[in-house]
Amino acid sequence: MAGRFEGKQALVLGVANRRSIAWAIARRLAEEGAQLAFTYQGERIEKSVRELAESVSSPLVTECDVRSDDDVARVFSEVGGVFGGGLDLLVHSVAFAAAEDLEGRFTDTPRDRFWLALDVSAYSLVICARAAEPLMEARGGGGVLTMTYLGGERAVPHYNVMGVAKAALDASVRYLAWDLGLKGIRVNAISAGPVRTLAARSIAGFTTMEEIVEQRAPLHRHIEADDVGSAAAYLLSDDARNVTGTTLYVDSGYHSMGM
Repeated sequence: MAGRFEGKQALVLGVANRRSIAWAIARRLAEEGAQLAFTYQGERIEKSVRELAESVSSPLVTECDVRSDDDVARVFSEVGGVFGGGLDLLVHSVAFAAAEDLEGRFTDTPRDRFWLALDVSAYSLVICARAAEPLMEARGGGGVLTMTYLGGERAVPHYNVMGVAKAALDASVRYLAWDLGLKGIRVNAISAGPVRTLAARSIAGFTTMEEIVEQRAPLHRHIEADDVGSAAAYLLSDDARNVTGTTLYVDSGYHSMGM
């Protein structure tokens, strides 16, 4: 299995620290031979991302504001520059909602913060896929992977506007898969169970979510970031060459339960 990504070049968006799901995916890709570029959001996490990127000999670490068309265009221009005009893999692990909107009632979400959550968490995949398209077409195809959650399909208390954003993200995966399939570009998502990341800590009742999954999932165990990394490696590899427009659940089977 080693070496599935030899000669492949990937861009990873969304690493914050070594506990990030995006980092677990990146590390797995690097272990199997991929060359990685990274983005970061803001000075607060820059040092952490640069240190992690250095550990896998990354040729590019650059800031990216996914709400800026110009910034996204600059990032993909830089990626094309370091990767010889092409790109094989895109990992999109980007999401944001204001902390106050992840507690209390979804009904009370103000208009501006509603659109903020959808812009960062869903539209960012669309604009990044569009920017990646010519780079992947130059390589004869590629793989795009994003991170979703069951809260986009079912109401999860306190997930609120982020659940609505994930629902938009899920639909975007399917439409992007259709648009880009003729060029050999596959687009998939992973729906992971609760993982203790920096982002997860902002969700009210997160520990309760973990407890419920452990109690009710068929496998009765928690999810680790490395579990997601393994699933991502499959979806991004040629082993999944005929898999696109799909959501792969990595949640100990919790999504299959009615109660």
